[in-house]
Amino acid sequence: MNEQAKKIMMTMDDRDGWIWLDGEWVEWREAKVHVLTHTLHYGAGVFEGLRAYHAEQGTAIFKLQAHTDRLFRSAHILNMTIPYGKDELNEAHCQAVAKNNLDSAYIRSMCFYGSEGMGLRADNLKVHVMIGAWEWGAYLGDENMEKGIRIRTSSYTRNHVNSTMCKAKANGNYINSIMALQEALNTGYDEALLLDHEGFAAEGSGENLFIVRDGILYTPECTSALEGITRDTIMAIAAEQGLTVKEKRISRDEVYVADEAFFTGSAAEVTPIRELDDRMIGSGTRGPITKQLQSLYFDYVHGRRADHQDWLSYVS
Repeated sequence: MNEQAKKIMMTMDDRDGWIWLDGEWVEWREAKVHVLTHTLHYGAGVFEGLRAYHAEQGTAIFKLQAHTDRLFRSAHILNMTIPYGKDELNEAHCQAVAKNNLDSAYIRSMCFYGSEGMGLRADNLKVHVMIGAWEWGAYLGDENMEKGIRIRTSSYTRNHVNSTMCKAKANGNYINSIMALQEALNTGYDEALLLDHEGFAAEGSGENLFIVRDGILYTPECTSALEGITRDTIMAIAAEQGLTVKEKRISRDEVYVADEAFFTGSAAEVTPIRELDDRMIGSGTRGPITKQLQSLYFDYVHGRRADHQDWLSYVS
């Protein structure tokens, strides 16, 4: 069996490598928690997903500090006290890539409650922290990065802004996303577009939305949508390229008649959208502004540009 076939057959729990768990490096297969872990039952946890890329000067994590800051903000919203400092977690993220000998990587960090108690009012819970890293290609497929994806409007509504605290990247919030994505995949689409409780476009199952019309870039206001780090990056890059960027409510039919549309996210990166609800968007392929921003984004994450080197944290 060749190495590629072995990688395909590997499950997430059956790998060689190391995971940072509560301040210690644990062999991958031994990084386990009890079945009565509180977060497993109730979803009260927070997490981050970020990427490391092969850059010009070596492997580098993109916007590490921004992700760590958001992890702490999410924990604060949930009244969860992280028992480690930001610098210690930053170093652990870098070492997760280095110890697993990764040239590029997806990194997952999570803070979760343990098995010290059960029930909604459990007040003796300990906050545990884990960080793992592994090789992961284009989230929505390499081919789709050029030709674009087909998406459908979900029958599920994005969580109300005051229901589950949408500014927290919280574990339990993603049940909504899982249901929407399953529905899209089961009906032949690549992704879902979720609307907010008033019927305006919110985001994908794990991505922020952008559309282009008459040369102007639009993205939904972050009410029920997560404040995406890749979203912020694309808005900054676009502004520096002289493009007008506007945050506004976007109706579903505005997406239908857009010249271009794309999703952004740490996992999805910059992924073009070619169809929504069987309606072709623009030319039905990656548009020129999408291509420009996508190309610049990959230049930055791979360290090919001199400016914004502060976006990269090099792994020693």
